[in-house]
Amino acid sequence: MDSGGWGTHAVELTADRVIKRFPLEDGGRAEREWRALTLLAMYAPGLAPDPETADLADEGRVVVMSRIAGNPLRGRPLRDEQVKALAEAVNKLHAVLPVDVLDRVPVRPGLQGDLTVQLRQWAGTVRPRVDTAVGRAMDCGLRWLTRSGLDSGEVLEVPPVFGPGDGNLANYLWDGSRVRVVDFEDSGRSDRAFELAKITEHVGSWVEYPLDVPSFLGHFDLTAAETARLRDCRRLLALVWLFLLALDHRNVRNPPGTTARQADRLMSLLG
Repeated sequence: MDSGGWGTHAVELTADRVIKRFPLEDGGRAEREWRALTLLAMYAPGLAPDPETADLADEGRVVVMSRIAGNPLRGRPLRDEQVKALAEAVNKLHAVLPVDVLDRVPVRPGLQGDLTVQLRQWAGTVRPRVDTAVGRAMDCGLRWLTRSGLDSGEVLEVPPVFGPGDGNLANYLWDGSRVRVVDFEDSGRSDRAFELAKITEHVGSWVEYPLDVPSFLGHFDLTAAETARLRDCRRLLALVWLFLLALDHRNVRNPPGTTARQADRLMSLLG
């Protein structure tokens, strides 16, 4: 799902710039990165790296941007001021584009329709290989998914927002006074509840130093429809993460026991 930091592509860092080199078949990541950087430079200068140059031709896909200072929020305990600054940055990202501009931004990849299709595939391949406790949580999650109606792909009437696409706190950089954002390869038009759930349910938001989720979400003035959708999106993404962690059965990226903890987290969200 989320790669974190500067993503999985070849990256060259200099003192003042970042050069990202994308593979030929990148699924549109280079275009999404460049589109986001140019729009944010216009409507929210300073929030993200400044776009410098891009070569989006098939034979060489490169995006060059400024290098911004700051330490990733992932992997450290966050003070109240940092949680507030994170929320301020996310709020600004969501709301910064004028309606007519946002309407022309393509829908971001990996929304609920894509995720529910992937979950159904994993149910037949991953579920038989896991132990009882994790498997029980998967079964509960899949039964909830069937009842939830998310399989239909329909979304409650919630306003669209610009979504950065990646909930990994490694992509949110604290410079001592504010939070700025990197990595827009999966960005696009989305909705606020889904994007908030991407942050709260990312494994990096709880596996080491848990994000204070009530405090973070308390900085957003959600409508009743967004609140209901946020609950469902958190459950959906927690279920996705449970399968992802089960696929990483050797725990090469996370501490031992993370999958079992994710199962407990999902069951808590399911109530």
